[in-house]
Amino acid sequence: MFENLTEKFSSIIYKLNNKGRITDEDIDDALKDIRFALLDADVNFKVVKSFIKSVKDKILPGELLEALTPAQYIVKIVDQELTDILGVPSSGFIKTGTKPNTVLMIGLNGSGKTTSAAKLALYLLNSNHNSILIPADTHRPAAIEQLKILGNDIGVQVYESDNSMSPESITKEGLKLAEDINADWAIIDTAGRFTIDSDLMDELLSIKNASDPNEILLVVDAMTGQEAVNIAQDFHQKIGITGLILTKMDGDARGGAALSIASVTGIPVRFIGLGEDVNSLEVFHPDRLASRILGMGDVLTLAEKAQQSFDADKLAEMEQKIRKATFDLEDFLEQMQAIKKMGSFGQILEMIPGISGLKNKISQDDMDESHLHKAEAIIHSMTQRERQKPEIIGGSRRKRISTGSGTTPKDVNQLLNQFKQIRKMMKDMSSPNGQKKMMRMMGQSKGINKNLF
Repeated sequence: MFENLTEKFSSIIYKLNNKGRITDEDIDDALKDIRFALLDADVNFKVVKSFIKSVKDKILPGELLEALTPAQYIVKIVDQELTDILGVPSSGFIKTGTKPNTVLMIGLNGSGKTTSAAKLALYLLNSNHNSILIPADTHRPAAIEQLKILGNDIGVQVYESDNSMSPESITKEGLKLAEDINADWAIIDTAGRFTIDSDLMDELLSIKNASDPNEILLVVDAMTGQEAVNIAQDFHQKIGITGLILTKMDGDARGGAALSIASVTGIPVRFIGLGEDVNSLEVFHPDRLASRILGMGDVLTLAEKAQQSFDADKLAEMEQKIRKATFDLEDFLEQMQAIKKMGSFGQILEMIPGISGLKNKISQDDMDESHLHKAEAIIHSMTQRERQKPEIIGGSRRKRISTGSGTTPKDVNQLLNQFKQIRKMMKDMSSPNGQKKMMRMMGQSKGINKNLF
């Protein structure tokens, strides 16, 4: 996400940091570089022009001279302005005291409406709000079936409908069921088209009138750049939109849509989608996203993801196992699966301050998450006793495990050696001198060993 833009901003910041005294000419050069970087990222021209002017106006010569680190003074202003153009923070859903509250999901084909509907239902479920999914897309083959499968996967009820019913009838009957089961929220998935046309708009208006929604969320593909902004404007003019969900942000190396859409349309971004997994929906935080763009990480989101992925009781139990040196391969597998829930290795790196800039220096092989899948397959091929006492695994057992997991005895041996190192490191860290030893290790480290898994 924002890979190209982050790389360019990091280069601009690096140049400023290497200057002892920053002149007016240095500022003009930096702003010129920022303007080119934003335009290259497909950010709307008017947004770029306004952004550059605002940054320049806020750099006060007196404050710049008094700043202990002039470069960071400029970066702080750029960070504030980036936050402003990204829009207002998500303020939560508009809801009433009457149940169910209703969310209408709209957008073009291929934007990810159906998947986003399920992601939103899971987000609400994790926030202690029960919901029902209503499949009102009768045009796309298997759209209803897709939503049923997704609903079943996340444990959310889906209204039983079929293509013989009209979208308006499905909506009305689905809302009746939502009321009967006392659902907090009803999420209506609607049909799309490859382009905006009058038939689509008429259908959406009929569903809107039948549901009287609290929220109308437009789902747009971030990778379409400025076209996403145009689509949002058209839908907003014809239907009226309360918020946006930007999907496929994980594949958007430029970021033009995210940086333009709220500023141009005036519609707040509510969520961003970072993958196909149902857990990959994040609440939109402009300040956190600005921090990621500037390569400064996003510790708050990382902490939230960790909190969601790691059970507090399990962590306490794990701590005791580490202290007593009883941490085994079953525990190791459990921790790997929890880490996978937090997102891809690349996404986690983006959120660590000072580490995100190393992404381009890490080889594709190290970024390849097949290492985790391979390790999981190897551990799954072991008996329970072998997982608990990996020291009993000899040559014949290694061969059996490698055959069962589709790997080689060398792969099994490598995992066992790495696990041995991890267990030793955990034991050392739990000792009284563990923290000092860890600091020494960090100081001697020359890089990141992703293959630790």
